Amino acid sequence: MRRVRKRKPVSEINVVPYIDVMLVLLIIFMITAPLIQQGVEIDLPQASANPLPPEQREPLVLTVSKSGDYYLNIGDDIEKPITEEDLVRRVSIVVNKHPETPVLVRGDERVDYGSVTQAMVLLQTAGVDKVGLMTDQPDQ
Repeated sequence: MRRVRKRKPVSEINVVPYIDVMLVLLIIFMITAPLIQQGVEIDLPQASANPLPPEQREPLVLTVSKSGDYYLNIGDDIEKPITEEDLVRRVSIVVNKHPETPVLVRGDERVDYGSVTQAMVLLQTAGVDKVGLMTDQPDQ
């Protein structure tokens, strides 16, 4: 009589499905990353200035287009202009929740000075104490 041996269960993890999922996620991120970097097209004025320190929170950026429209880098559709009331409401929510968040104004170099000033007044109404102005580094 021959004895039948029982096989021991194998306790190894099959990683092939995980590799497939990771490759799909990599492809998705490679396709969507350039789309996320898009925004409102403006020409920033050029000036020599120091960049923000990397350890700071991601700044809240208010963009003023050359037509005087306001765009905020938070919300559902960041490429759609927002009203002054929505701007004040959204900024005040962020500032109340995270008061250390830096706030920057990114104005087109051809925008009316009054539009940038009005944007800064709206930010002050929302409770922002300090506002920075974004510029591009001059071409060497």
